[in-house]
Amino acid sequence: MLKKIVFVMECSRIFSLPMTLLSWLVIFIYSLSDSNKIIYGIIALLGLIFAHLGTNLIDDYFDYKSLIKQVGFDKLEYLKVSQKTKCRYLVTGSMKESRLILFVFIYFLFAFICGLFLYLNCGVGVLYYACLGALVMLLYPFISRICLSELAVALAYGPLLFGGVYYVMTSTYSWDVYIICLPTMIMTVILLYIHTVMDYEFDIAENKHTVANLFKSQLDSLIILKALLILAYITPLFLCIFDIIDWQVFLVYLTLPLASDLYKSLISYSLNPDETPQRKWYHFPMEKLEYFKERGESSFMMRMFQARNLMIYYSIFLSIAIVISKLI
Repeated sequence: MLKKIVFVMECSRIFSLPMTLLSWLVIFIYSLSDSNKIIYGIIALLGLIFAHLGTNLIDDYFDYKSLIKQVGFDKLEYLKVSQKTKCRYLVTGSMKESRLILFVFIYFLFAFICGLFLYLNCGVGVLYYACLGALVMLLYPFISRICLSELAVALAYGPLLFGGVYYVMTSTYSWDVYIICLPTMIMTVILLYIHTVMDYEFDIAENKHTVANLFKSQLDSLIILKALLILAYITPLFLCIFDIIDWQVFLVYLTLPLASDLYKSLISYSLNPDETPQRKWYHFPMEKLEYFKERGESSFMMRMFQARNLMIYYSIFLSIAIVISKLI
């Protein structure tokens, strides 16, 4: 039973959950100074987690349906080049379509229950955020094929997540919240964009249009990554300008070496996708790395972990900055 649960979690891309957990943590800590409704914030987190995992599965499902409709689709050739996170489990038959739909239903059901509870206890504002969030989730598998996945993620992990959590904890709206969301929102978009950069050839073969494959090569597409990284370290200044957080916000600049390391790693990947970067002492956590090496996926997964971990450390430092600013 435990192995089955672990398998479902892997298919649901549980490794990507920190993007939800850490985004939530930033606004949760900020909201504490204006509210003592901690339990509502935690319930919101549970709803976000279920929605995130369900969206991952439904995205894989539609990718799979599109894939098998392609003329000349060869399962064996696909499995030679596919990444573990790209609906591989459906192609191999490790999970049946009906079972996947069942798990999607369960995830979304629990997300709905959390949302309903918050609506009944916090007010109609929950309905606005929940409906907009659900719309983004349901449309994501389709708009992600037409260069809009970054926009969808920005909306979901920016104003919707931050505004929604702040509302259930305070029963109010605040423009400051939409400014606070900018740094971590951009970091989350970076995580997604890196995934599409590394899936450059794969997405072209699937006729999936992304911002990355609008460029002539993976290397050329890194100009967007550079711009996003620059924005991620400029936007914290707005927190100072609008007197939301003071000098403490500069703690996030401690992650600059990680950002530089990540960018160099993506350049290396663009030149040689099979080259696995050397693991350094600050490359943690990187769970099940030996397992990925055995499957020939370490080159891809190490860079995904690098991107995810940058987002983790960045969000933690931002959370610490908020705590210090509230205490002083």
